[in-house]
Amino acid sequence: MRLTQQQARRAFIAAQGFTPGRPAGSITSRHFQRVVDRVTLLQIDSVNVVTRAHYVPVFARLGPYDRAALDRFIYKRRAMFEYWCHEQSYVPVHLYPAMGMRMAAFAAKPWRAIRALMAEHPGYIEQVKGEVAAHGPISARELSDPGTRSGPWWGYGKGKIALEHLFSTGQIAISHRSNFERFYDLPERVIPPEVFDQPMLDDHGAMRVRLRHSIRSLGVATVADLCDYFRTTQKKAGPVIDEMVAAGELEPVEVEGWDRRAFADPNLSIPRSVPGRALVAPFDSLVWDRTRTERMFGFHYRIEIYVPAPKRTYGYYVFPFRLDDRMVARVDLKADRKDGVLRAQGVFGEDGIDEIHVARELRDELALMAQWLGLGRIVLGRRGQLMSTLRAVS
Repeated sequence: MRLTQQQARRAFIAAQGFTPGRPAGSITSRHFQRVVDRVTLLQIDSVNVVTRAHYVPVFARLGPYDRAALDRFIYKRRAMFEYWCHEQSYVPVHLYPAMGMRMAAFAAKPWRAIRALMAEHPGYIEQVKGEVAAHGPISARELSDPGTRSGPWWGYGKGKIALEHLFSTGQIAISHRSNFERFYDLPERVIPPEVFDQPMLDDHGAMRVRLRHSIRSLGVATVADLCDYFRTTQKKAGPVIDEMVAAGELEPVEVEGWDRRAFADPNLSIPRSVPGRALVAPFDSLVWDRTRTERMFGFHYRIEIYVPAPKRTYGYYVFPFRLDDRMVARVDLKADRKDGVLRAQGVFGEDGIDEIHVARELRDELALMAQWLGLGRIVLGRRGQLMSTLRAVS
């Protein structure tokens, strides 16, 4: 199969759950499940400039919804669980047996902070696990001896370090969060029994599952694309990819302008068009891989959180703006909860856009986001060549 750039791009947008468009009426668990079935993973991040990172990709695909309802879908219905996939992510619960390979890897090679903790406080990690078993769900600060935050590894105290090690190695799980604080429990009390009682997959089986979900969520992908989705090494994935091609689980394709091997989902859908708009969060799976984003959309995108303010090109927390099958602008956003406003601090259009059309669509999307976040109005800043046009149509 040979695909044009535009076909590959539309297939990717569709695979990411942006078609058939936002539903009318109330958003239910069925809609959340539809999104998860497409994207597979929702990345978790502590940055709360607009709202927590995992909420925005769902809004981008469904429109306004009750964020507490998504929390209930994840934690009460146990539809998803937390684990290390594309960084720390919410993962469909049925994929729990595919995580054994990564849990074993963490156990075989503990972080330096864990090795230091084991050496300095023998038996402490086992003590923490015992407290989780006896009193879980439990947070780090509720441990009998949590330590102080002056220790290594992001300033974590020894209790938090121990809990994160136990979590990463699969000995405990995250039961829920309260104001983003993690509460830990034994995995058999978090993962539904019909899933927990299944045997963990071996490395080969787990790799196939990960790659199968990666291609479904990407539509069309290179080897590097497939591996980045679950943060898998190409060396380990390569032989499994060859097996999947031979089995018909991956279809080799050629994409116009791509100079490397590419594959498609055997059930690939290539829509004639992908109408719609979305503010895409920096941690949305549509733009996880910045190299792929540039290859797919011709859109050079970097997050500038860690760049000193005077050296930033676009701003601290910048959302690409998708309109149909293009990235047409980027917006530096901030939810100012104290003043009850959504601040568009910088608005930058891409070359060759219809500025008035893009500005009108962006105006309406910003209004929708402000409504969803419970913010009263939008305040426009002064940065960016599209700002004056946005101000004129607002």
